[in-house]
Amino acid sequence: MARAWSKMMVTVMILMLTSTISAKEQLSTKECEDLGFTGLALCSDCHSLSEYVKDQELVSECLKCCADDSEDSMSKVTYSGAILEVCMRKLVFYPEIVGFIEEEKQNFPTLKVEYVFNSPPKLIMLDGDDERKETIRIDNWKREHLLQYMREKVKSASSS
Repeated sequence: MARAWSKMMVTVMILMLTSTISAKEQLSTKECEDLGFTGLALCSDCHSLSEYVKDQELVSECLKCCADDSEDSMSKVTYSGAILEVCMRKLVFYPEIVGFIEEEKQNFPTLKVEYVFNSPPKLIMLDGDDERKETIRIDNWKREHLLQYMREKVKSASSS
């Protein structure tokens, strides 16, 4: 029992050290997507992953692609617009996204819907120059979560 406890403590310390080191070393969006980390991975998700997956390299890569999810860092980030990208043929599998597009999209004048063949549903967040800043996979998002995220993260036209 004591041996298992000390092994767990060593793992926790390694994770803490890894997260400190990797906080300085971030990979580009393209590199993260190539590794399979698409969308907005929060660093707390990487720590949760480490509890179930014992692959330190995978956890380290996750930490290099994650966003700090502390209150201060996440709550202040806003975008001037967004693109909801999805494959028209796959929409039938995403009724929550269909509902959002049909009934909520008009509430977000800076949101564009783009239909791209074979694209999984994702939000592409834009800065003031319409440059792509962040890509977030939304495959499993509920309509109300998408609505809440858009309200919190996309500036309204009146505040620009």
